[in-house]
Amino acid sequence: MSLQLTMRALADPIRREILDLLRGGRLSAGEIGAHFPVTAASISRHLSVLKEADLVRDTREGKYIYYELNASVLEEVLLWLAGLKGETVDEKGDTNDPRGT
Repeated sequence: MSLQLTMRALADPIRREILDLLRGGRLSAGEIGAHFPVTAASISRHLSVLKEADLVRDTREGKYIYYELNASVLEEVLLWLAGLKGETVDEKGDTNDPRGT
């Protein structure tokens, strides 16, 4: 995981909203673009940044490209952030603070 690429991708509010949309399941680029008042080229660039950071995966089906969330990278980021706080994360994603706070 490249934390720098991940943080750069997460820094933009449109990209965060795209990830939020993908929580509901895979979407085509056109379906994603319909949610934003920006050009298709802009959405394509945002999707490219998310893909470069490995936050989304794409699959081509005919003339459409579908995008889906890659939650494993987000889990790695959460583990890293929890470690900074001195917490551990169990298999269910629950955090435990060893200090008891």
